[in-house]
Amino acid sequence: MNEANPWQTKQSTTRFENPWFRIVENEVIHPNGDPGHYTVVHFKNRAVAVIPIDAFDHTWLVGQFRYPHDSYEWEIPEGGCEEAEEPVEGARRELTEETGLAAGEMELILEMQLSNSVTDEVSYTYVARNLIQGAPCPEPSEQLVLRRLPVDEAIHMAVSGEIRDALSVASLLKLAAIRALGA
Repeated sequence: MNEANPWQTKQSTTRFENPWFRIVENEVIHPNGDPGHYTVVHFKNRAVAVIPIDAFDHTWLVGQFRYPHDSYEWEIPEGGCEEAEEPVEGARRELTEETGLAAGEMELILEMQLSNSVTDEVSYTYVARNLIQGAPCPEPSEQLVLRRLPVDEAIHMAVSGEIRDALSVASLLKLAAIRALGA
């Protein structure tokens, strides 16, 4: 397997930028030698997600309306982590903001490239244990509903399509695989 980069970048131009992402158009030479363009969405934050699991093997989902899809969705607690912040600390912060939970233990179970043909966004999913309940403090733009349920029910929701958020589905299925393998 050849792991060397077969792409050549001649020039990069920022076409759009806001506080969350930048769109960069690259003038490239394709691996086959043809000239072309490759546009990349650079996210300024990394995605972090948490599956909190309490002593009774229950977890929490966050329900909210997702504007781009014009639909109400159930997800695991998740959000953005600035580049200067460690992903585990960003995950702790998001967990507390969205659910009010503080975790005594955080275990990384999944690192993913979320859409690697058009973005450079990566995500980190943690399982949180030894939970202490506090008060949620969501961002002003968020209108969240919390739902506590057995972990197996949340996994079933991911399998059945009731949970459609990619990061939530992948994270819950990874947790199911870990449990099935006894790892």
